[in-house]
Parts: sequence; C-alpha cells; structure tokens
Amino acid sequence: MKIVIISDTHTDSIDNLPGRVLDELSGADMIIHSGDFTGKRVLDALRKIGPFRGVYGNIDGADVRKELPAIDIIQAEDFTIGVNHPAEGGSPLTLEPRLRPKFPRVQAIIHGHSHRTKNDFRDGVLWFNPGSATGKFPATKKTYGILTVDKEIRGEIIEL
Repeated sequence: MKIVIISDTHTDSIDNLPGRVLDELSGADMIIHSGDFTGKRVLDALRKIGPFRGVYGNIDGADVRKELPAIDIIQAEDFTIGVNHPAEGGSPLTLEPRLRPKFPRVQAIIHGHSHRTKNDFRDGVLWFNPGSATGKFPATKKTYGILTVDKEIRGEIIEL
C-alpha cells in the first residue's frame, strides 16, 4: 500500500501544488493531508483524486473544520496510524510530548504544523511529518512524504 502524505499546503488551490506532488497523489492507494489546507477548494480537489483522509490544522477555517476531524485514526493493512496537525497550534518545539498521549496504541504518528520533515522510528513508533508541499515558511524547501505499508511500515521524505 502506497500512502502519499502532504501537509501545511497553505493554499486555496490544488494548482499551487508542484506537478510531481500531483502525479504522486494520482497514483496513491490513499492520500493523507495532515492539516493547514487554508482553503476548502484544496480539500475538495484532493477528495476527487482518490481515497482521502485528513485532519484540520490550526489555521483552517470553519469550512474545513466542519468537514474533517482534529484527530484521525487510520487502519492501513495491519498498522494503526494516528494523524493530528495539532489543531490547537502551539510551539512546534513541544509537538511530540503533546501528540504522544493522543495515540496510545499506534505504530505511526503523522503530523504537520512545524513545516519541518521528520521520519524517525522511536520506541516502536514511526514519527512522520512530510513538511510543506508548497515550501511555506518556515519550511526551507518543498517536501512531501510517502508511507509504504506491507509487512512493515516505512516512511520516505521527497524533496522537490
């Protein structure tokens, strides 16, 4: 299973995503957006591409918030994945201690908010942040992520 993950797009149109990201999304078994869409048009466009899951971020308006949860738990093959932006915002330096209690029994935690990539296994959990697909500050580059799920779960960060 191939899951393409984007976050912190901060745009009102899917046309502002890099072409390579759009190509990857079209070939995905699942698309996950971990918050800060900024515009509902992006959410609507992602839903048209393929199987979609997402959470709202701290800057998403009521139109996105009424359609998505703040926290989602996804079953992918034999793995449980937690997704959270976090919608309450706060310091990006304290994300992990704030996120971990929300997901006591998962094998992966996907989040956004910091605009910085992360692909680390710790204590049996994959911590994954795809960064920002549009390179929105404070990101230093445009990035997205791919999770491959089969007998194990593996993350890959793609730099554009």
